Amino acid sequence: MKTKALITLLSDGQVHSGEALAGLLGVSRTAVWKQVRRAMDEGFKIETIRGRGYQLVSRVDLLDPDLILGGLAPELRARLALRVLDEVDSTNAEVLRQISKDGEGLPVSVADCQTAGRGRRGRSWISPRGENLYLSMGLTFHGGFAVLDGLSLVLGVAVANALEQLGASEIGLKWPNDVFLPHGKLGGILVELQGELQEGVVQVVAGIGINVHMSDLEGADQPWSSLATAFPGLEWSRNRIAGAIITAVVDAARLFSDQGFRDFREPWQKRDIFLGKQVEARGGEIKGTGSGIDENGNYLLRTEREVIPVRAGEISLRVTS
Repeated sequence: MKTKALITLLSDGQVHSGEALAGLLGVSRTAVWKQVRRAMDEGFKIETIRGRGYQLVSRVDLLDPDLILGGLAPELRARLALRVLDEVDSTNAEVLRQISKDGEGLPVSVADCQTAGRGRRGRSWISPRGENLYLSMGLTFHGGFAVLDGLSLVLGVAVANALEQLGASEIGLKWPNDVFLPHGKLGGILVELQGELQEGVVQVVAGIGINVHMSDLEGADQPWSSLATAFPGLEWSRNRIAGAIITAVVDAARLFSDQGFRDFREPWQKRDIFLGKQVEARGGEIKGTGSGIDENGNYLLRTEREVIPVRAGEISLRVTS
């Protein structure tokens, strides 16, 4: 018996007796009790009501492949090779496995929890169970690596558009790959490039993490926010968010492939959280005023003497105190 099956039965918020749960799950009452304890260890809040049974008191937003696919246009739904997992090492790694094993369709992996989530520059991505969205997609581009300049910024615009369509506002973008709200980091994007499948054809894995329901995070090294915290009046569904992001990323990738970065420069700059602020790069070696991005997606720092482009993949930026 898996935790998900138990939580699905308890997700109506009603009290369910151990006997009834055992009958529905085809196990003993002792097995139900053990599974309740395991679910509680995983972070689900379940009350044991003496003489009556068990009641789930925490909010549940279960991932459901049918609901994700149901939010897509029919032609996109037909193309998708979607995997929805309870747990995975990394959704990016899972997409790579999909590509190597299947090689057909548009590979997408969504997970309830990552045990080895990856961020930029080899950092770990904290991935608590049941609270956030961890999604990766495999994208193919023609023209070699040279055509991919600015791709992480393109994906940032796509994610921001998707979240705004669902009711979020004041979405900011931090060069080169983070999504922000006024009170802190909302999510991040990790783009990993694979070797050319054939001459001029490049496979990209785009990993996207968004804080959805998270209300507590131990060990965070910077301010952060979540959709549920920032917009408590809206009902946030991970399935709906996943569908919106998949659609937005596919549309953005198509436009980027056809026309390049130019159509994304202005939408990105409108959300630039560094614009007009004093920023430093290369560990303080370069300091200047944030001045947006150039036509290739490099970040521009204006100093007293010149405008210096900061190239993605080389260095990071941070606001000076």
